[in-house]
Amino acid sequence: MASTPTRPPIAPPLGSQFPSDVPNSSLAPSGEQIVVLYVIIAYAVVIFGFWNVPGVRNCINPLKLFTIGWHELCHIAAAILSGGRILKVTIDPHVGGATIVEGGTPAFILAAGYIGSTLLGGLFTLAGWDTLVAKVMSFVLGIGLIMPLALVRDKLTILLTIIYEALLIGFWFIDHGGALRWYCLFIGVMNVLFVLWDVADDKFFHKSNDSDATQWSILYPRTSPHHWALFWILFQLGVLAAFSVIGILAFKRSDAELSAEAAGFLPT
Repeated sequence: MASTPTRPPIAPPLGSQFPSDVPNSSLAPSGEQIVVLYVIIAYAVVIFGFWNVPGVRNCINPLKLFTIGWHELCHIAAAILSGGRILKVTIDPHVGGATIVEGGTPAFILAAGYIGSTLLGGLFTLAGWDTLVAKVMSFVLGIGLIMPLALVRDKLTILLTIIYEALLIGFWFIDHGGALRWYCLFIGVMNVLFVLWDVADDKFFHKSNDSDATQWSILYPRTSPHHWALFWILFQLGVLAAFSVIGILAFKRSDAELSAEAAGFLPT
């Protein structure tokens, strides 16, 4: 009796070997990472409103002092490195910051402000993708919020600083530090897009301390402040995009995996 012929098993279609929710490439963000991208856009809109709406803008004075203070610190560092001498430093949430320098290399000193703000903002932005990074950056924020108080006498700003410090500490105990991601991400967006708020202060409030875009036009008169502002806005948007790509590539893990990783560093 002849045996019944059989055919070899047919391999399933390639597409069925993988779950439908797995990204097609390493650059494709996961579901959790898409949320971070949306939050970055929302934060940019919220910060623009809080920075420019009269009355409301006072609510973020401590965060503005941190952002402006770091910006001016970068000017100071560049001035010292290039042989300049610091004559006066102003850090104010309403009139902006200013660093008066004698000597040094003007272009290097001026560029250091926006570049420094952008890079620090990028690092804080990475904290939005990873709880462990957020925990580390929270120490930078905690110290940075306190330092400007040496120049502040406004009671409301001092009270708000205490509140923001208390929130920072409290977020360590929410979701095992997971809430720090969104706090640090807010600070990241505020710093990495500093040129937007700096130029907006010039346009809407005519602050006494000019924006760096205006200072660039004074240094190089053939280019208008608007063109300098556009250049630095594109630069900061490019850096924000680059750090977002780094976040997607480096932290492609679920919220549970991020929490488990962060639990090894100062668990709460």
